[in-house]
Amino acid sequence: MRLLGVVLLVLGVLGIVYGGFSYTKEKAGAKVGPLEVQVTEKEDVNIPLWAGVLVSAAGLVLVLKKP
Repeated sequence: MRLLGVVLLVLGVLGIVYGGFSYTKEKAGAKVGPLEVQVTEKEDVNIPLWAGVLVSAAGLVLVLKKP
C-alpha cells in the first residue's frame, strides 16, 4: 500500500506542477493514387488543480498510514 501511496503522491504533485500533458495523434488522411496524406494532431489533456490535490492527499494518507 505504501508503494501505491508513493505513486499517487508523485502523480498528484506532477499534476499540480504541470497542470496537464499533451500527445500527438496521427490520423489517416487521403490516399489518391501514389499520393498519401498523413495528418497529425496535437491533443492537450488538462488536469484540474483539485484533482492533483486530491490524488496527492490520498497518496499522503496511504504513505503515512500505520501498518
